Amino acid sequence: MDGIVAPGIPFTIIMFLVVLGVLVFVHELGHYAAARLLGIRVETFSVGFGRELVGFTDRHGTRWKVGWIPLGGYAKFVGDLDAASRPDPATFALPEAEKRALFAFRPVWQRALVVAAGPAVNFLFAILLFAGFFMTWGHQYTPPVVGEVVPGSPAAAAGLAPGDRLVAVGGRPVDRFEDVVRLVAVSAGRPLELEVERAGRRLVLEALPAAETEIDRFGNRHVKGRLGIRSGPPVVERRGPVEAVVHAVDETVEITRLMGEVLVQVVTGRRPLDELGGPLRIAKASGESAAMGLAAFVTFVALISINLGFANLLPVPMLDGGHLLLYAVEAIRRRPLEPRLQEIAFMMGFVFLVSLMFLLTVNDLASFGLWRDPASPQG
Repeated sequence: MDGIVAPGIPFTIIMFLVVLGVLVFVHELGHYAAARLLGIRVETFSVGFGRELVGFTDRHGTRWKVGWIPLGGYAKFVGDLDAASRPDPATFALPEAEKRALFAFRPVWQRALVVAAGPAVNFLFAILLFAGFFMTWGHQYTPPVVGEVVPGSPAAAAGLAPGDRLVAVGGRPVDRFEDVVRLVAVSAGRPLELEVERAGRRLVLEALPAAETEIDRFGNRHVKGRLGIRSGPPVVERRGPVEAVVHAVDETVEITRLMGEVLVQVVTGRRPLDELGGPLRIAKASGESAAMGLAAFVTFVALISINLGFANLLPVPMLDGGHLLLYAVEAIRRRPLEPRLQEIAFMMGFVFLVSLMFLLTVNDLASFGLWRDPASPQG
């Protein structure tokens, strides 16, 4: 892109640490705030792991610190054995009055609220960033306006024309061209009603989306609907405060939905594993977005904040979603899982996360061109 210089390694590292540090702080602040609100004592609030680089102890006895390994963080509660919030066996001998101030002995709904607060604040932070961005710089989106109709396509047969504004698809209102694509994709081979605005008049057309078959890496066939239309250019529109928040929520929900869709497609083989990126690719993108200007950087931070909230809600032990899953089991059984089963679950979660981190790092290095498939064409 003209006018943009590729960021150097020091700049990229600094931007990565800034992005990760801010988002980890925001995430752990959610846990901390919920715990304090419920009167649960917090022993340590750490951004980063390992040996403490700098820190202080506040008047409530919480140690705030920065660790030398900047790949995460944690809020450790008084009475916890470790950062995973497993209770210290010694706390079971404490008097009941002292136990009531500890996280491990709180009702399951309170523990779930504290755990869920971390990802929730990540989503809230993204909404605030988007809303502020939409009020100042503006909201860029693609209107549901037909820019081009492919000759001989279902859209052409239905009578769609360039300049038509799609108001509803299959009876569902649409605000963006992406909404149109999503609704058409699940309507292959079925008549689809299109409500269109043309030259100030409302028309109702009927189209039959063509069925386009995709084959995943496992050999499974997936059918998607296609109309044969292309969008027009995106527009930028500055929003008022209320409207900005509404659109920010919509943007956050849509990005989260797309993340879930991509994850399902990767797990089911419809997308290759190498589309998943890890810390190295995030670091690279941090530097690139910062080099492109404040608008691109703020959007990137919001996107990664949503990513962090979404990933932490996955039902994997060691992550917040894993804790919530165990709390759900505890609520159903009316007693927690046996300590041995919890240890096994956390060990399996640890192995999974380490394996995933290794895979993502391999993907990142491959995307940087560190090695090349010998069978792939050269030049």
